[in-house]
Amino acid sequence: MSERRGGAEHRRKLLTGLQGRVVEVGAGSGANFQHYPTSVSEVVAVEPEPYLRERAEHAASKAPVSVSVAHGGADRLPGEPKSFDAGVVALVLCTVPDQQSALAELYRVIRPGGELRFYEHVLAHSRWEARIQRFSDATFWPRLAGGCHLARDTTAAIERAGFQIETFERFRYSPAPFLPSDPHVLGIARRV
Repeated sequence: MSERRGGAEHRRKLLTGLQGRVVEVGAGSGANFQHYPTSVSEVVAVEPEPYLRERAEHAASKAPVSVSVAHGGADRLPGEPKSFDAGVVALVLCTVPDQQSALAELYRVIRPGGELRFYEHVLAHSRWEARIQRFSDATFWPRLAGGCHLARDTTAAIERAGFQIETFERFRYSPAPFLPSDPHVLGIARRV
């Protein structure tokens, strides 16, 4: 449902112009795979959850580029230091237990000058909405939504990890008609 409501377009925009060898963290069911441009030589997709990893492996077989799916988490990525041209995170930095550890690991495996492509929902600017997000995070939302946290300041975390944000777009989006729209960001950061 979320793909038909704009999610697929966000993923296309996220991956347009991407090149070289890519690590994707938290690949989920492989929803990004069909959107990788043929300028990408290889995608190493990491997914910790067995059911989603199985679905990602199926999606990888239909991708327009070479995709291998590996078991693993954001805090321990496959690959030598500086071995990827880019990293991709899409609706995953809200779920990782330690966002800074995940971003430090991405920084480790992306080469200097390489890109971090990100598509995430983020902390609201509105004080009352941010309070609702924090309340939801402290009570029911992470248990209901697979560990998701609504109130993370992801763009600040990306910069703290040593990436320089080059472009980003902030917008409101709801993946389903019964959920309220919340703030999202989509952008490109560079490993300096």
